[in-house]
Amino acid sequence: MIVTVTLNAALDITHRVDRLRPHSAHRVRAVGARAGGKGVNVSRVLHALGLPTLVTGLAGGPTGEAVRRELREAELPERLTRIDGETRRTVAVVDEHTGDTTTLLEPGPVVRPDEWRSFLTDFDTCVDRASAVVLSGSLPPGLPEDAYATLVRAARARGVPAILDTSGPALRAALAAGPALVKPNADELAEATGEPDPPPASGRGYPRLALLGAAEALRAAGAEAVVASLGPDGLLAVTPSGAWRAAPPERLRGNPTGAGDAAVAALARGLTAGVSWPRRLADAVALSAAAVAAPLAGSYDPTVHRRLRGAVDVHPLS
Repeated sequence: MIVTVTLNAALDITHRVDRLRPHSAHRVRAVGARAGGKGVNVSRVLHALGLPTLVTGLAGGPTGEAVRRELREAELPERLTRIDGETRRTVAVVDEHTGDTTTLLEPGPVVRPDEWRSFLTDFDTCVDRASAVVLSGSLPPGLPEDAYATLVRAARARGVPAILDTSGPALRAALAAGPALVKPNADELAEATGEPDPPPASGRGYPRLALLGAAEALRAAGAEAVVASLGPDGLLAVTPSGAWRAAPPERLRGNPTGAGDAAVAALARGLTAGVSWPRRLADAVALSAAAVAAPLAGSYDPTVHRRLRGAVDVHPLS
């Protein structure tokens, strides 16, 4: 079973409009609401792939109850620790004309020290049954910067590999704990290492040596493997077995929200199955692209996934 941790869970609300125009009123054509947060999205994809998974994290207030209710309806097992603060909401506005998405992210509730200790107790129980742990997303207010480092150490103490998908101080603090894999995007990789900023959400135009050097720096700081997301340009991986670049055969229009979470789900599946790194990366790129083709984060288009999986270009880097 792959356990996912979402410390800053959310109720994701999606509005679809014909065309998004600033400073204007809009008639919403469709509304969707479901449990979200990066770890929840990873569990959704794993569940769709037929793999056992458990959603853990923090949830509170009426919004937290809505998150639990929607997870039950989706038949996703959960063990979310209750807190007093109100679980955050995210609002995504999809422009149907362009396919672009504008997202508003609330910061999340303040978590008290006693609530954090309660979660750690719950986590210890869950990790004993895990084949891998996925730690995803931002930290809500009130949690220490080394929260993920604490969870990585707890998992490693039980021989369970931890996959980390976060950024900023939380990422830097967790490296020394030895996560099995970290998955920053190009911007987060630059932020974590002090390299020059790449273009937003893509490694295009960013010197490949700088990307490799930044990934190697994260490995030197403690991560066993680093897989950097380059947006529509695919993935770059630096691992104990070598370095690779994996690129999709085509670009798909759609909603990129959740594409990185789908890639993490594929990487977690590959890690627990023990498949080669090139196969893991090809699957991650194909599943990420298939998530772009799906309307909501945590979903993917199986037809696109099957079509692209064998066509991803994975080549070694010196």
